Amino acid sequence: MITYRHHVVSLVAVFLALAVGVVLGGGPLSEPADDAGSSSATSTAASERDEAAATYADTMAEASEARLLGNRLDGSTVAIVTTPGVDEDTVSALTSEISDRGGSVTARYDLLDTLVGGSSTSLVDTLGTQLVTQLDAGTVDKNASSYVRIGQLLGLAIATTSAQGTAADTDTRTIRASLSGADLATSSKASAARAGLVLVVLGDDTDADVLAAIVSGVSAMAGGVVVAGSTASATDGTLAGLRESSVADAVPTVDSVQRTAGQVTALLALTTASGGQGGDYGPVAGTAVPLD
Repeated sequence: MITYRHHVVSLVAVFLALAVGVVLGGGPLSEPADDAGSSSATSTAASERDEAAATYADTMAEASEARLLGNRLDGSTVAIVTTPGVDEDTVSALTSEISDRGGSVTARYDLLDTLVGGSSTSLVDTLGTQLVTQLDAGTVDKNASSYVRIGQLLGLAIATTSAQGTAADTDTRTIRASLSGADLATSSKASAARAGLVLVVLGDDTDADVLAAIVSGVSAMAGGVVVAGSTASATDGTLAGLRESSVADAVPTVDSVQRTAGQVTALLALTTASGGQGGDYGPVAGTAVPLD
């Protein structure tokens, strides 16, 4: 019997494959060019085919989204976390998609360059140490590295293991105010509830090691975390670096999220993120399973 999972996996595989499958036609496996003019024409034709295929994949994703996702995020709460330079259109599209699929975005949290750029380790360490002393023993690992610990604190401030979320408490508000006061992160809603799922949307390139440590810390406090980035970020940027770290074993990553196909894949990843299993998905990763 063909299960719902097989339908999801097959359809995702189809439109992701369509987005990248024609690249071979203009790549190293193509016939050698006779001259510079021929090479230029071949390159242009290949680029046009790539764009046409990617556009078709987006159309397929948009048309199939309701069947793929339905209301699989119904009752789920999601916190959106961004890094500097994030594409606002992408964030808006993802926010709308989450709502359309029955989910609720509790708040948006912007990580500032002072936090993810890796230039303020002393500040991060000092603030983390101070905050840990204000929490119940064992809430956060005081022996963790500076950025893993600040990630755990961030996770405690914005996330919970309950899918429906939990109300903000004194510790939550204290951590949020401290991160904001230190110019490390900002929140769109100071009193927002903690969310069961966290979607991290990457912007410009930043320190991948620092981000991996922060994401690792957040994932220890959240029901599920997904990291999403652009095609460029996954090709030679922060997402590429993140995928080489150990955090990718437990946190799903999705590339090409600037396009509809990537956004649908990111939402599919959110629906399975609570399983605690990582994986790299999208055209650059070349993987479309197992997003059931």
